[in-house]
Amino acid sequence: MRPRRAAVFSLHTSPLEQPGTGDAGGMNVYVAQTARLLAEFGTEVEIFTRATSSDIPPIAELAPGVLVRNVLAGPFEGLDKNDLPSQLCAFAAGALRVEARHEPGYYDIVHSHYWLSGKVGWLARERWGVPLVHTAHTLAKVKNANLAAGDTPEPMVRVLGEEQVVAEADRLVANTEFEAADLINRYDADPDAVATIPPGVDLDLFTPGDRRAARTALGLPPDAVVLAFVGRIQPLKAPDVLLRATAALLARHPRVRERLAVLVVGGPSGSGLERPRALQDLAAALDITDVVRFLPPRSGNALADVYRAADVVTVPSHNESFGLVALEAQACGTPVVAAAVGGLPVAVHDGVSGLLVDGHGTEQWADALASLVLHPDRRARLAAGTTAHAARFSWRRTTELLLDAYAQAKMAFHAQLRIQEVTA
Repeated sequence: MRPRRAAVFSLHTSPLEQPGTGDAGGMNVYVAQTARLLAEFGTEVEIFTRATSSDIPPIAELAPGVLVRNVLAGPFEGLDKNDLPSQLCAFAAGALRVEARHEPGYYDIVHSHYWLSGKVGWLARERWGVPLVHTAHTLAKVKNANLAAGDTPEPMVRVLGEEQVVAEADRLVANTEFEAADLINRYDADPDAVATIPPGVDLDLFTPGDRRAARTALGLPPDAVVLAFVGRIQPLKAPDVLLRATAALLARHPRVRERLAVLVVGGPSGSGLERPRALQDLAAALDITDVVRFLPPRSGNALADVYRAADVVTVPSHNESFGLVALEAQACGTPVVAAAVGGLPVAVHDGVSGLLVDGHGTEQWADALASLVLHPDRRARLAAGTTAHAARFSWRRTTELLLDAYAQAKMAFHAQLRIQEVTA
């Protein structure tokens, strides 16, 4: 039986925010898309997130059947993600007050996203007597094992928090089998409690389109060779790898400069906020400012036009639990060059819809880019495999599998209650 109403916790970032800057990214897309479809399938959704502006109303409608509750917890602005653990009590109190205004059993399930929300979800599970489903999105132990040079490790408070949530959740949702293995091997998760559910892509929005028109909208020449990076500007996402590889490519093949255009689409976030202009400074130091264009984050058709305008989209991240950008680009018919980390080997079919690069070395990446920039026939072969690969993933399928996970969580939760009653 499908739940009537789900409480979704997304404490540190709201599904209403623009992905690509601040702490907003693929998780925002995931929460928004699955919430819309849960409502279409008949489950009302209330998303609890931390209010970050006095201009935001306490309640906003994301879609029919989906409410976003902006909970007061700490100052509206200027609160770093690492400071958010200090606001867990305030956020939890706000969520519990909402439930207390309704009859018992108002929510049938709690689904938390990221470890901060998981801590609150754990409390709600105990207070409301409902199962907890948790999606980590990223894991501290995995991130710390794949840090970019000079990046800051995730703190121990997060590691301990994740271990606690993993131990308490009735179901853990992993994006890929790789992430499922990390939960089991690094966090001692019960294998029977882990459900592997790949994210999806909006196959109605992200479609092949008119490349010339997309380039005209971006002010690009129709005959340019266009490389693109889309995402938050931070060391973890490694846009610097693209810039260094571009410089190496131009050093090898100077004539490519005449037609090359490199788009970097996104805003600073996380540790990237410490040096918000670091990437621009790097482009200047590498003497490639004439080919690099920095664009603000965008969504909807404007984002789809970036993918359509590009010959190749790059995802050089040091870690990705999945990599929605890679999937969106392929849905638009554009091949992807990605680092062979995390879930990217699932998001990209190596040699069919894109290329996977082992490591982040400049020469390795320059080799991969050169193999496509200098060989349009190879780009065309990979482009031909993109849409079929992307079509394997849809948000509808993701949501259907989530509903299955909710049912499994409910059974596990009530089985545990029965055991406690027998042993009491």
